[in-house]
Amino acid sequence: MSETPRLTHVRADGSAHMVDVSAKDVTVREATAAGRVLLSRDAVAALRSGEVPKGDALAVARIAGIQAVKKTPDLIPLAHPIAVHGVGVDLTVADDGVDITATVRTADRTGIEMEALSAVAVAALALIDMVKAVDKHARISDVRVTAKSGGRSGDWREPPAPEVEVGRD
Repeated sequence: MSETPRLTHVRADGSAHMVDVSAKDVTVREATAAGRVLLSRDAVAALRSGEVPKGDALAVARIAGIQAVKKTPDLIPLAHPIAVHGVGVDLTVADDGVDITATVRTADRTGIEMEALSAVAVAALALIDMVKAVDKHARISDVRVTAKSGGRSGDWREPPAPEVEVGRD
């Protein structure tokens, strides 16, 4: 019989605490997160033409995502301050918005998923701030961890989305 996973940040009495990771081995760890900002056709056109009134929205969003990684322990109360060794934030303009992917690397005692998620979420917020004059209805969607490696729990990758057949009766 499999044991139900327990929440490591919650004590038996239900109170939250920061997990002690001092006895864990330092290992190389990587996490990738992704998300989307859904935008109007006008906002997508402005991004593609470089005519966003506030300037280079994609560059600002990329830098905001990198900054968010470094601030994650300040934003997420029980996240450990860990050494960040590499950050990549990529933004791709699609027909209905912008796809954001962040990959973060460390060699430390705990995972780096929160940092990757923070990068995507803050990059999305910065992008919305940059295009809000063109699209007041922009929205963030599907922020999630898509892959992780290293650490005691091993490697994990989001399964591919199922293919959808179009035009079949």
